[in-house]
Amino acid sequence: MIVVGWTPTPQGEAAVEAAVAEAGRRDGVLHVVNASSGDSYVDNKIASTEQLRALRDRLSGQGVEHEVVQQVGRFEPAEEILDAADRLGAALVVLGIRRRTPVGKLLMGSTAQRVLLQSACPVLSVKA
Repeated sequence: MIVVGWTPTPQGEAAVEAAVAEAGRRDGVLHVVNASSGDSYVDNKIASTEQLRALRDRLSGQGVEHEVVQQVGRFEPAEEILDAADRLGAALVVLGIRRRTPVGKLLMGSTAQRVLLQSACPVLSVKA
């Protein structure tokens, strides 16, 4: 099982591409997590119904066994990714990252940083 944190951004797309490649190498199943701690869907991290459908169609078209889940308002995205990885016994977590200043990380936090530090399994981080 490969857990991939996905957002409808260039970084999220890079994460999915890398996860698909890893799934091919490992004969793995993808568990795609799209999450936001906000209480609404008005968030650049949350995918629309159309974006989720397009992702599912793309993965199906590539012959990748997958599950796509979207969680809004339950936990922080890092917690959702870590919970999925633990619950599913993931062999790998894949994340897309972007460059942030140290001050930006301090003020806004970093999902990727938290997952990298707290994951019980290997984490692959990719740039767009």
